[in-house]
Amino acid sequence: MSLGDNALVDILLLETLLLYGAITGAVYALLALGFTLIYGVAEVVNMAHGALFMLGAYMFFAFSLAPKNPPLGIASPFALEPGLALIAAMIFVGIVGSIIYVLVINPVIKDVLASIVVTVALAIVLQQAVYIEFGGTHRPVLPFVSGSTIILGVTMTYTKLLAFGTSLILFAIIALFMWKAKIGKAMRATAQDREAAMLMGVNTTRICMLTMFISASLAALAGILIAGSTAQPANPQMWLTPLSMSFAIVILGGLGSIKGTFIGAFVVGYAENAVALLIPGGSFLKGAVALATMVAVLLIRPKGLFGKRIELEE
Repeated sequence: MSLGDNALVDILLLETLLLYGAITGAVYALLALGFTLIYGVAEVVNMAHGALFMLGAYMFFAFSLAPKNPPLGIASPFALEPGLALIAAMIFVGIVGSIIYVLVINPVIKDVLASIVVTVALAIVLQQAVYIEFGGTHRPVLPFVSGSTIILGVTMTYTKLLAFGTSLILFAIIALFMWKAKIGKAMRATAQDREAAMLMGVNTTRICMLTMFISASLAALAGILIAGSTAQPANPQMWLTPLSMSFAIVILGGLGSIKGTFIGAFVVGYAENAVALLIPGGSFLKGAVALATMVAVLLIRPKGLFGKRIELEE
């Protein structure tokens, strides 16, 4: 291979890293945003976040494919188009998240260790519920659109581009909601001082319920987008990786920092893809990259890149 060919290969690798890192980072930002919100507003380290991610992928399958592949052989009345199935899955998982908050998390919200224990238990319960309903068989999460295009010499599927655009737009909408909407300001007030917010007439329990609804819905959407864009079937074990990924990103960026979550997600996304593309067998190391990156940043900045809770400045 000539020097010119080597240069072309290097450029193609760089372009591939640039594009795939951006897509991975955007979807990871959406995944970790839900984890950040519920911690920032309610101070809950939700260890069931990955299970809600898993549930989102399964519910998308159930709403869109159940009549053709009914779990346990039971036909379902749902046969929704992909877009409607996605919305239905997000709402369903969001409601599950709100119910979890009211029945399980809120009673122990003042005890950090207890809230961690109960959310870990909830993750296992949700996993077992999926086993009972769908069995251990992997369930396909079909892509929303077919086809591909070439960008900077790299073939990109429309599904990946859709996941990228959807993630960035929704992240921006949530951020604007937090700063501009009345409810968003109430969420920020609750994050700053829960007791003071209550004295000002804010129903903090409802605010935390709403936050949990948004958090769970974002986890579900991330599960659908990641499974659909990577052709990864839904399976009962898929909650562990997104949980560790979310945890690593929010710690890296700074617990409760929306800006830190966004930047941390792209740091992890590019680090993962760099290892996968540049190191032989690097794809097997992707799971450890996020944690290694987190540790490296914490050694320099113990509170993360932006070590504070939900930002309250305009």
